[in-house]
Amino acid sequence: MKKILEHIELNPKIMRGKPIIKGTRLTVQFILNLLANGSTFEEIEKEYEGVTKEDILACLLYASEALDNSTFMPLEEAV
Repeated sequence: MKKILEHIELNPKIMRGKPIIKGTRLTVQFILNLLANGSTFEEIEKEYEGVTKEDILACLLYASEALDNSTFMPLEEAV
């Protein structure tokens, strides 16, 4: 896990300190949004030169770890 997370960095001088893929300005949030909207790993790798499968997996792991340290409260359904 530690090796995968080495693909992610936080730098207050880049993207206001949001977690990014090292060596890019691509935020973890942006990559997750691409995946949530149906992009495949292959499509992301092709569109964003230098991004690897390991980078994308690191984004997923980073998000998972971030959520692991929070409390989830489901929203009530509107009646």
